[in-house]
Amino acid sequence: MATKLRQSLFGNTVQVFSCDWTKAYFRFHDPFSDLAFALEVGKGGARSIQMAIQGSIIRYLLFTRKGKDSNLLSLCAISKQEQEHALAATLAGVLWAAGAAQKATVCLVTEETYVALTPDYSGDGFTERLQLFELVEKEATEKFIYDHLQCFKGEGSHGVILFLYSLIFSRTFERLQKDLDVSTSQLLQPNAGGFLCGQATLNMILTGRASPHVFNGCQKGESQEMLHGVLTRSDIGYLQWGKDTSEDDRLSQVGSRLKTPRLPIWLCNTNGNYSILFSTNRQLLSDWKMERLFHLYFYSGQPSQNKPVHLTIDTHSHHWERVQHEDEHRPGRRFSPVEMVIRTKWREATINWNGSVPFF
Repeated sequence: MATKLRQSLFGNTVQVFSCDWTKAYFRFHDPFSDLAFALEVGKGGARSIQMAIQGSIIRYLLFTRKGKDSNLLSLCAISKQEQEHALAATLAGVLWAAGAAQKATVCLVTEETYVALTPDYSGDGFTERLQLFELVEKEATEKFIYDHLQCFKGEGSHGVILFLYSLIFSRTFERLQKDLDVSTSQLLQPNAGGFLCGQATLNMILTGRASPHVFNGCQKGESQEMLHGVLTRSDIGYLQWGKDTSEDDRLSQVGSRLKTPRLPIWLCNTNGNYSILFSTNRQLLSDWKMERLFHLYFYSGQPSQNKPVHLTIDTHSHHWERVQHEDEHRPGRRFSPVEMVIRTKWREATINWNGSVPFF
């Protein structure tokens, strides 16, 4: 099992996680603060997983908790215990969805070593000590994670890796094989000496399925091979924009199932940087009239950000076209990647930063 786990992550059994991964865990900002709802995220490949989980935490706090208002104030006025309940409910919900709402598997590190090292398998000091716990009810999964939350939120706990292992075992190797296609054989991609999350891993957190692509349904690739995209709308969406991506590349275009999720929360990928956009208005995406003038909040996860940025989106004043035309003649004018990623969903939107400095 340890060998299969390595193989599905790295494509081999000798690769081990770099230190930015082993140090990563789930830690909130201070309770009762402007970022009480938000995770502190580190650098490196684990960051995209932390941000994807952040989207689900916001969903739980805004739209799932009983007896709480859906507003920004309710997100900031949460206690340490509410933070812990939110994290346990979120991790359990993601694992339960990956297990097709039938079973979740939670991996914890124990004192015992279960895997003998061989020339084909490099040890990392904790994967060899994994114990797997299978749970057949969602509520039981949530309680189990809450009782062992220190294993995911403690410093030195390898919390993000343990969650990723739990995600893979909950999905099962058999289902993973069916989810992936010829374009993707492993869940992590080598990058600059480390590893980044492939799209399949992020889609598994967002949708429960490890689809390697962001378009709707299945499409044929350049060699007529069948490629797997997103099969259903999920609660949380996904937007992406990169300065080097072409609008003509149909396989990299995000489909409507991710662009228009059930709830107004999006994981955003701008030039490989992950952030969260969300609205506190649950009905935003169910009535087009509400999408004329509305408010979004932006969380970048950058250490310099000390409160959510409030953005006002206007989709019916077309002066951004005029401004863009004028700006063609003004040297050095740049649009924020945040504005560009918003415009992948609301094409001609004008974005007001309400006094905040735009993120670049």
